[in-house]
Amino acid sequence: MFRELYTNTGKLAGFILRKDRIRLPVWIISIVVFTFLIASILPDLYATGADRQIMAETMKNPAITVMLGPGYGLDNYTDGAMMAHFMLLFSAIATGIMGILLTTRHTREDEEEGRIEMIRSLPVGPLSPLAATILNITLANIVISLVVGFSLYSLGLEDMDLGGCLLYGASLGVIGIFFAALTGLFAQLTSNTRATIGYSFGFLILAYIIRGIGDVENETLSLISPLGLILRTQVFVNNYWWPVFLTLGISVIIFGISLYLNSIRDLGAGFIPTRPGKRNASRFLLSPLGLSFRLQRTSIISWTIGMFILGISYGSILGDLEGFLNTSGIIQQMIPEGEGLSLTERFMTMLMTILSILGTIPALMYVLKLSYEEKRNRTEYLLSKAVSRNKVIGSYTLIAILAVPIIQLMSILGLWFAAISTMDDAITFNTFFKAGFVHIPAMWIMVGLAVFLIGYFPEHVSLTWLYLGYAFFVVYLGDMLQLPDWMSNLSPFGHIPQVPIEEVDITKIFILVLISIVLTFSGFIGYSKRDIQG
Repeated sequence: MFRELYTNTGKLAGFILRKDRIRLPVWIISIVVFTFLIASILPDLYATGADRQIMAETMKNPAITVMLGPGYGLDNYTDGAMMAHFMLLFSAIATGIMGILLTTRHTREDEEEGRIEMIRSLPVGPLSPLAATILNITLANIVISLVVGFSLYSLGLEDMDLGGCLLYGASLGVIGIFFAALTGLFAQLTSNTRATIGYSFGFLILAYIIRGIGDVENETLSLISPLGLILRTQVFVNNYWWPVFLTLGISVIIFGISLYLNSIRDLGAGFIPTRPGKRNASRFLLSPLGLSFRLQRTSIISWTIGMFILGISYGSILGDLEGFLNTSGIIQQMIPEGEGLSLTERFMTMLMTILSILGTIPALMYVLKLSYEEKRNRTEYLLSKAVSRNKVIGSYTLIAILAVPIIQLMSILGLWFAAISTMDDAITFNTFFKAGFVHIPAMWIMVGLAVFLIGYFPEHVSLTWLYLGYAFFVVYLGDMLQLPDWMSNLSPFGHIPQVPIEEVDITKIFILVLISIVLTFSGFIGYSKRDIQG
């Protein structure tokens, strides 16, 4: 009986692997190459012990702790300790995202599209699809762990011995396995792909926020988060393996629960009940705009609240940040000059840019929802009625464009509310407002790029996420890695003035808005002329 539950799991795993023959290698190669390149250039950027100790002083900054995690080995800041501090958290998040997307693709999405039903009509065990999916992702993360570990060791950097390198790789892999198992659980609890992805990414964001607050305020709180737990490996400093084994054990338990729930639920159903809709549609649903808003209402509300909470989490450390900056002569020399501005105001510019990039994520999700609907042949039904294509794409675009200032305002309010609660001489709301809203043109450009790709290259809309990831990288780590200015200028966020350090250049802002308009309307033209995918 037990064997029948997993009949042909191996063959199904091979089939899934073939489906991901391009997607999976791209994920693995990207994570490995990115990690290797950063590790190879760090020693040249901070070549002397004095350079590294200056950076170690920077890492003691509470704001940096919230973003990157607690620093270890700061008294003797070696290449290995610096590499782990810079890259471990965000590399782990990358493997977590990989686990979420791939698991959703082969569990709830396949089930929603009817592919699981077709597969289970063959001699395949009822638990084989989930088991094969987790098996493939586990093997992928093992490959990442080993390749990352041995590639780091091949560099021969200071204090990066083989054990530490393998621990670094294992830390990445185990987070990927954890989020794959967690997504498998949410695939049983929810009844559609959107909810599975929403719960999974919501947990990832919550884990990041809890870790950030815990790293500054209470270390016990950080241990609740898998991201906080994995940072306690203290890679290249103390090399503790227990967080890896503990995370792996929790993943096994979650996977076991997922298998049990999968065995007792009906195909196509979920344990979280779907609220029944009204018998008759409201007048609001009789337009493409009303329909697109209704489809994304939960996501819009969730992201708006989430960005407010994220703003609070960053703003909560501004009081500690002020005291730290005032007592650190080294950091005072590193922060850009700004006549008449406090040290915290000058440091705030980076926080606002990061919140703006994160706030672009939901805006892109709202407009790219159209591409998702088209791939599932739902747009055809809408366009078969007396509805123009411009109204359809316009409804999703309008929601995304309007969401940008609303989400930005919520981030600013969260940041400001926390700041006035923690700072003796709080930064004014007007300063936060200007620093945040000046980023809106760059966020609109990202929306315009998504619309352009939908109009002309719908099969390549994922490039929008890649471009946003690049923008985040050059903004987040550009100064630390001493990247050239041209790399920052390739991103629209690289052309945004650092308010209040810099004055707002109206001409530059106008050009950015104009670019977003051109991209958007070009996308409208392309969408109105091309064939709808079927």
